Amino acid sequence: MSSNTSTPIAAQTIHQEFSIPFSYKVHFTHGLFDPGNKIFLNTLREDGHPGRRKLLFAVDSEVARLHPALGEQIAKYCQAYRDDLELCAEPVTITGGEVAKNRFELVEELLQQIDQHKIDRHSYVLAIGGGAILDLVGFVAAIAHRGIRHVRIPTTVLSQNDSGVGVKNGINYFNKKNYLGTFVPPFAVLNDFDFLNTLHERDWRAGISEAVKVALIREAGFFHWIADKARDLNQRDMPAMEELIYRCAKHHMAHIATNGDPFELGSSRPLDFGHWAAHKLEQITDYKVRHGEAVAIGIALDVAYSVHTGLLERPDMENVHQCLRDLGFSLAHPKLLSESGNGFNPLLWAGLEEFREHLGGQLTIMLLDRIGHGVEVHEMDRDLLDLAVQELN
Repeated sequence: MSSNTSTPIAAQTIHQEFSIPFSYKVHFTHGLFDPGNKIFLNTLREDGHPGRRKLLFAVDSEVARLHPALGEQIAKYCQAYRDDLELCAEPVTITGGEVAKNRFELVEELLQQIDQHKIDRHSYVLAIGGGAILDLVGFVAAIAHRGIRHVRIPTTVLSQNDSGVGVKNGINYFNKKNYLGTFVPPFAVLNDFDFLNTLHERDWRAGISEAVKVALIREAGFFHWIADKARDLNQRDMPAMEELIYRCAKHHMAHIATNGDPFELGSSRPLDFGHWAAHKLEQITDYKVRHGEAVAIGIALDVAYSVHTGLLERPDMENVHQCLRDLGFSLAHPKLLSESGNGFNPLLWAGLEEFREHLGGQLTIMLLDRIGHGVEVHEMDRDLLDLAVQELN
């Protein structure tokens, strides 16, 4: 049938618009793979699939070493609920840490496993490990078959309270942090606090910096709670850590849901407070500085810079710096300084341009005007950064 329109087809436009609701849950538990604990089973049953669900696990090698019975526990759990769960292979073990995100061959290896075991869009790829492994496996799950259901099982403080509960996945490329990545929410996040018992002291502490970050930009009361609980947290008090993880994760998820830009189409990145310098510091130390440790330094730097711009009162800076020190963080590092030792490292300054590129346009840095409230700026002054870095050293 011919069209009645008099407008030429070449001058017309079809406007397409639809929305897709994203929903996922973050569970908190102990003994996730104890057959008496049905959180894992019931979480997967929520997909409404009537048959058995095929599962492929990828496990951080350090987690596998510290929990040698983990593979057997997973197998027994799946056997106990064999009408619903099918373990298609032994867990794939991957060397963890940030360096894993620099190895593209790991992406190919995981894709081969997905292909070999016929993992499809009704199957599950499950990652057990720290933030780097979750990022890597989540990225692979997002690109295989245009998206396979992905369950995150974070095993570090940082991944349980921050990176593991968000919607981002990625790997490093071209020597740039998270250059390749996706915005794909997980099917679910399952936080088993028992994994924290075997963390090295540095990893226990490092994740706390992300809680400090979210408290400083969203809730002063949470920051003061962390400062008051610093001794308990240093002594590995589990109830205190469980509360910190829960409150931090809740703030993180609330920000994603309510700030109007969950997939970061704009240039505003409040949750990247303290991160522009941290990302570059990790890289130029060959990742000897852990992410959470670098974030603590980045927070301290940006807080000091906030004072020198006149945004923040000095007593607030001193409270933040003291809290970080009480938690056991070092706020100084030789790589913050130029080779002469007289100013800001030019390599870190170059990191600002990389951060602007990562944002996709306008440079937007979160600073503080008071504890619990952030303010965005669109330029950084090199001379004031020199003063801020001298403040730390």
